[in-house]
Amino acid sequence: MGTSSGSQTSLPDFLPVRMLNEFTYCPRLAYLEWVQGEFADNAYTLEGTFEHRRVDVGQGELPYSDDANQGESGAEDEETPAIVRSLNLSSPRAGLITKIDLVEVKGNHVVPIDYKRGHKPSVPEGAYEPERVQLCAQAIILRDNGYQCDHGEIYFAGSKRRVTITFDERLVARTLELADEMRRVAAAGTIPPPLGNSPKCEGCSLVAICLPDETGMLRAGIAETEPETVRTEPRRLIPARDDALPVYVQTQGAYISRSADVLVIKHRQEKIAEARLFETSQLNILGNVQISTQSMQELCRRGIPVAFFSTGGWFWGLLSANLHKNVEQRLNQFRTAESRERSLALARAFISSKIRNCRTLIRRNAAGVEESDLRRLRDLARAASEAASLESLLGIEGTAARLYFQLFPKMIKRQGVAGSFDFGGRNRRPPRDPVNSLLSLAYSLLVKDLTIMIAGAGFDPFLGFYHQPRYGRPSLALDLMEEFRPLIADSTVISALNTNVIDEDDFIRSSGAVALTTPARRSFIQAYERRMDQLIRHPVFGYQISYRRVLDVQVRLLGRYLAGEIPEYPKFITR
Repeated sequence: MGTSSGSQTSLPDFLPVRMLNEFTYCPRLAYLEWVQGEFADNAYTLEGTFEHRRVDVGQGELPYSDDANQGESGAEDEETPAIVRSLNLSSPRAGLITKIDLVEVKGNHVVPIDYKRGHKPSVPEGAYEPERVQLCAQAIILRDNGYQCDHGEIYFAGSKRRVTITFDERLVARTLELADEMRRVAAAGTIPPPLGNSPKCEGCSLVAICLPDETGMLRAGIAETEPETVRTEPRRLIPARDDALPVYVQTQGAYISRSADVLVIKHRQEKIAEARLFETSQLNILGNVQISTQSMQELCRRGIPVAFFSTGGWFWGLLSANLHKNVEQRLNQFRTAESRERSLALARAFISSKIRNCRTLIRRNAAGVEESDLRRLRDLARAASEAASLESLLGIEGTAARLYFQLFPKMIKRQGVAGSFDFGGRNRRPPRDPVNSLLSLAYSLLVKDLTIMIAGAGFDPFLGFYHQPRYGRPSLALDLMEEFRPLIADSTVISALNTNVIDEDDFIRSSGAVALTTPARRSFIQAYERRMDQLIRHPVFGYQISYRRVLDVQVRLLGRYLAGEIPEYPKFITR
């Protein structure tokens, strides 16, 4: 299996010089950013933005080269140079475009100055190759616009020092060579392999998207010709948990507005809560809650999705910024969905993992389960992994689900409380008993989280491989949800019941339907979020991360599989 997506992406005429810096540092990073439109901030990128705050504000104008030549004089070297900040310039000949942090101008002679957040490195050249290439590319653009430019400077904010870089023929040739190579790599539509156990990955803002060690480990089966990409023990380069967390608003009649960088939630003109935007990963609105246009615009600008639910927790949909730029991801998804063979391979993985995880949950939490039932679930999981068609897989899943929900009451320790939690099987739309009411809400929250992650990774949430397209159904989210239903949703329900988070008095019964009261729904959502935040050991990679992180990793690895980077989708099966 190769690693080419075969998309032959159409690229801009001009190569951004910043991307040339990225390509010199790591070709895979540049491809992710320029071709696939991926980007994420971390502490280092935010620090770099802070250090650039002055030079990012435009100041001065670069004189036309003809005017500058006419103004030259013998006293030029004694003059104080003019300063131009945040200069946008391009070269059609070289096919390069850039924004130069600062340019010092003396007549027709210019000196580009690039600002870097870190410390001056202890290398003979004064700076690493990516920084020297970036500065040289800026000089090439300036020269093509008629200016004299024989050297530039890099200002390292950490050391508060400037380093002079001379643009000799060797550096110019290397810069143009790298620019041509980057265009070839990007046009080929083949993402470069991850760096092999490289220290460059530590601190990279795209490490959670790239997954270099994880991809390298899973490529082992196809990487005999690229052994440097294989690592048997992946480092945990991604944070174990997210710093930003979901915010839920379910007070009926509440109004959400924005004050600077804070969301303010009011009810009847009284402030009842607030949430700082940089600590918010998503906003969830349940029922009759209003939100200002200014708040929605700022949430879109920051890439924070807004999820809308019915009052009872039915997931309606999302408000988010524009679709992700990663067209390659969607093309790979569409091609795979058209292939019955590849769709079936993924469907087998989802359902066999789900059945095995259901069996594990029963084995851990249920008392008095017959060994024959556990064997039957194990056999059904094996049958699912070998199913000959989607239709037969659907039958196997249905059989396993019936057996699982027959055993489900054995995991609930409070069945005798006024008969409230007696559970005879799965029912929904509407749920007719308390347990099914909780399961429906948990599944709704889980499919919401996966829909957000899937859309954020560049997929179409509505095109799945096992769940076939149906109007309004996020089929891909339902696919990826399968192996996590027992581990996250069902486990949350069992824990909430067995630990008295939810009691029999927390339900409203009307016309045969059962729903949670508002305070109880708040308690259950908190229980769900605690489960999502719980650290677990990844069964494939061995490190500890939260379930929320696990979901994101699985979504990203699905993309790696669809692009042909890894030979199969890595199933998540707890032990």
